[in-house]
Amino acid sequence: MAGILDLLNSDLGKQIVSGVAGSTGNDSNKTNSVLTMALPVLMKAMERNASTPQGAEGLMGALSNKHDGSILDNLGSLFRGGVDETVKQDGAGILGHVLGSKQQGVEKVISQKSGLDAGSVANILKVAAPILMGILGKQKREQNVKDTSDLGSLLGGMLGGNETKNEQSFLEKILDADGDGSVIDDVAGMVLGGSNKKGGLGGLLGGLFGK
Repeated sequence: MAGILDLLNSDLGKQIVSGVAGSTGNDSNKTNSVLTMALPVLMKAMERNASTPQGAEGLMGALSNKHDGSILDNLGSLFRGGVDETVKQDGAGILGHVLGSKQQGVEKVISQKSGLDAGSVANILKVAAPILMGILGKQKREQNVKDTSDLGSLLGGMLGGNETKNEQSFLEKILDADGDGSVIDDVAGMVLGGSNKKGGLGGLLGGLFGK
């Protein structure tokens, strides 16, 4: 199964980046940077949420119904003329549910590292969140995941499943951002002193966050 960052580099991923950039009025390269940082963080947050029976049931329900992957069937019309406000509202709800009190801190760190203001990052994430849920819903359907106990392996597989401890701790650290600003220095220091791997999640996150 392709990981989420492999998917971003695919034709579908390029269409998503281009569409999100156009609909939020942001540069494509910066939008790509934001999504490369944000999507693994969102998935890690979902993985944590799904580690409880209640969280797993909630995610399973969402992926079986509203977010079953059908949003991917017609991305052209989704992005044409700007993304519908209801999609953004859905995205805001997903972000609030997945990140909770960590949302502003996460957006702040990504803003610092991408060079976009936090408001632009928030807009990008609002549009991207329903699409990410659609990607997960499609994977769930294709892999015939019917049990909440299999959600962890679905999410782990999409994250790449073979993250190093540095990458794991980085994702955990960014999710523990409390918005007080100091986490930005902590995260930058940790990644700068962390993995030098060129490929995979470590290389991408290290390259982006270690500027």
